[in-house]
Amino acid sequence: QVQLQESGGGSVQAGGSLRLSCAMSGSTSNMYCVGWFRQAPGKERERIAHIFTSGGSTFYADSVRGRFTISEDNAKNMLYLQMNSLKPEDAARYYCAAQSPWAGCYSDSSYNYWGQGTQVTVSS
Repeated sequence: QVQLQESGGGSVQAGGSLRLSCAMSGSTSNMYCVGWFRQAPGKERERIAHIFTSGGSTFYADSVRGRFTISEDNAKNMLYLQMNSLKPEDAARYYCAAQSPWAGCYSDSSYNYWGQGTQVTVSS
């Protein structure tokens, strides 16, 4: 079992920055993919970034590439999302998610551990 807890959300003006954190606990050594998803009201959940924990390769959705950076601190069992140049369309609830066992980092439905999310609001 893996437990995930997000923090760091809040309200920011367009152009501003936020850093989201995800504290991971439990059987973290068995995680193959960790990532960030977001969901805005009336929209589908979107995987915006992930890390393949074994190789360190990363993925970014087109909507955030160049503005957001995903990183992890294995020693602290933490996952981060640095969000820069925020836009009003980035407003959503952001979720940390993990996948175990391996099913492919691009398989959204295979992320089977989720945090409760943290809200990000971006004003224009």
